[in-house]
Amino acid sequence: MAGVFDGVGAEFAAFWTERRICLLATVSRDGTPHLVAVGVTVDLDGGLARVIARRSSQKIRNVLAAGDRGARVAVTGIEGTRWSTLQGLGRVRSDPGSVAEAERRYAQRYRTPKPHPERVVLEIAVDRLLGSVR
Repeated sequence: MAGVFDGVGAEFAAFWTERRICLLATVSRDGTPHLVAVGVTVDLDGGLARVIARRSSQKIRNVLAAGDRGARVAVTGIEGTRWSTLQGLGRVRSDPGSVAEAERRYAQRYRTPKPHPERVVLEIAVDRLLGSVR
């Protein structure tokens, strides 16, 4: 089975490694969209996007409210006329291995994150790509 990132070009890969703040969209319990600025890392080989966060943040609470199966989410990066949106099923991971991997990737793209006892990772199993950088 082909992965969602199969066939994307070098420009797409570069876009998702360059340092930029992105927007994450989740859905609140009342059905309204919740958008927040985040740092995102993309694992092209694993088909995942990752966002580190505190367990008590609204974005994480929105995903947890959907239950064990996860919630549909989207994350968008934009720079001028270049933009890319990754959509998929988001799940919250709190095990030390998943958090450490997300922190490692975050440090590569942005900076080493300060330790936080409430840290979790939102893993997005990307299944749809949109944008002008593909």
